[in-house]
Amino acid sequence: MPPVDSCTRPVRIARIITRLNIGGPAIQAISLSARLESAGYHTLLIHGRVGPGEREMDYLVPRDRSFDIESVPALRREIAPAADAAALARILRTLRRFRPAIVHTHMAKAGSVGRVAALMYNATFGRGAPARIVHTYHGHVLNGYFSKWTASLFSAAEGFLGRRSDALVAVSPRVRHDLLGTHRIGLADRFRVVPLGFDLHTLATIGPAERTAARAGLDLDKDARVVALVGRLTPIKQPELFLEAAARVACGEPRAQFLIAGGGDLNAALQATATDLGLGQRVRFLGWQRDVAPIYAASDLVALTSRNEGTPVALIESMAAGVPGVAFAVGGVPDLVTGPELGVLIPAGDVDAFAAAVTGLLRDDAARIAMGTRARTHVLGRYDVERLLRDIDSLYRQLLNTRMK
Repeated sequence: MPPVDSCTRPVRIARIITRLNIGGPAIQAISLSARLESAGYHTLLIHGRVGPGEREMDYLVPRDRSFDIESVPALRREIAPAADAAALARILRTLRRFRPAIVHTHMAKAGSVGRVAALMYNATFGRGAPARIVHTYHGHVLNGYFSKWTASLFSAAEGFLGRRSDALVAVSPRVRHDLLGTHRIGLADRFRVVPLGFDLHTLATIGPAERTAARAGLDLDKDARVVALVGRLTPIKQPELFLEAAARVACGEPRAQFLIAGGGDLNAALQATATDLGLGQRVRFLGWQRDVAPIYAASDLVALTSRNEGTPVALIESMAAGVPGVAFAVGGVPDLVTGPELGVLIPAGDVDAFAAAVTGLLRDDAARIAMGTRARTHVLGRYDVERLLRDIDSLYRQLLNTRMK
C-alpha cells in the first residue's frame, strides 16, 4: 500500500466516532487511525465519552501513536439537544483548525453531528477544497433501539445526510440492503461494502495447549462443555434470552457450563435472573475482559442472542479461534455465517430452537470441532485487518482523485 503521494504532505483525515466503548467500531477507528499513517495519511481521531456502565477501549491507542486524538465530552450516545449543539460547535472549530481532506464518521451520533459539522465546514471554509464526507454504518439504529417515532426521526436525518455524503460504507451486504432498500437511505452509487477487519493472529493460533491453559485459568473442569456470551449486556443484545436458553440446555446436558464476559446496565438484573432460573454455579459472570482470547480458548461454543447486529465482532473472534457459534439470524449475521457448515442460525427470538441447537452441538464433539475448523478458515481471509486497510485506502484514493478532477 504505497503512500498516496510521497512528494506532498500527508492527506489529513478527521475520523469522528461517538465513543471508544468496547466493540467493533472503536477497534476499527483506532486501527485505521494507526495503520494508515504509513500510507500517506495523517488522522485526527475525535471521540466522545462513554456512557454509564460502559468500558472504554482507549487502552488500544498505541503509546507511540503518530496520529492525533481529541476528546469531545459533549459528544455522547444519548439524545441530548444541548450537548449535541455543544459537540457540533466544538467539532466545527476542530475541523476549521485541522482542515481535513476527508471527514470519516463512525456510529450513529457521530455520523449525524459529525457530518453536519463537515457540511458546515465545507460551506464556510472548504469552498476551494471541500472535505470529502464518508460515513461507516457498523449497523444501524433503525431497528430495535428506539421507539417507532424516534426511529422515524433518525431515518429522516439519515436520509438527508446520506444524500449529502460522498461515500457510505456498510460493513455487510445485509446492512447495505436494509439501509438502501428497506429504509431508502443513501444512493446506490455512494455505497461500498467494506467488511470489518481485525488483527486475528493471536486467536488464529489458539490450539489444544492454549485451551487447556485457559480452562485451568478459569477453574473449569476439563470435561465441561462451555458456552460463552461475549459482549455488552444491553437490551439490544438480549442476554436474558441467553440465560433462558442456558437453563434449558442445563436440564439436558449435565456437563454444560456458561460464561458471560462483558458488562452493562443489565448486569445486576441478569445475575438475579440466573438465580431465579436455578443456574447457580453453572453460569459465571466474568465482567469486562480486556483480553478475550482466553475466553474463546476455554469455550466450545459462542452464543449470540442479539435483536439486531451489523457484523458481530464476538462471532468473528470466536470463529477465528476455531469456536463455532449459535446465533439468531438477524442483521449482518447471515453475511458472516454463510452456510450451516460454519455455524447454526436460529430464527430471531426462538429460545427453544436455540437451546436445542446448543445441546446438539455440545453432545457431538466431532461435528462441533469440524465446524470450528471450517469457521476459522472462513474468517481469516475475509476479516483480516490488512484487507480492511487496502479497502479503505482504495476508497480514499478514489474520493481524492475525484476531487482533483
